Amino acid sequence: MKFMLMIYDNPDAPWTGTDAQRRELGEMFALRDALIASGELISSEALQQPEQVATVRVRGGVPDVTDGPFAETKEQLAGYLLVECASRERAVRIAAQLPPARGYAVEVWPVIPDDELRREAAPPPSGAA
Repeated sequence: MKFMLMIYDNPDAPWTGTDAQRRELGEMFALRDALIASGELISSEALQQPEQVATVRVRGGVPDVTDGPFAETKEQLAGYLLVECASRERAVRIAAQLPPARGYAVEVWPVIPDDELRREAAPPPSGAA
């Protein structure tokens, strides 16, 4: 099963290079390396600060682009890991090892397999109600 581990952090506490931040980043890389070795990591990335974000809405066929994230919150989406592991419980155990889970949050989202979505997009068989 695939899971998206969405990592949240505080937008008002940017990277300053403290020893604590470097240790946490080291923990993140160590966990990432362990997940690569176990074959569970599909991908992972950190995201830029909110001032680099654009939000796009299309209304009446016209794109409306605004700066910044859509929602104003005390936490921001800071990065993600996409993992493939045996169970939700395993994904939760991985999320609990991420340093941001100690001070902020990591959401564990099951990923809908592409073939399931394609079945939903297919027209119903003829004669089906």
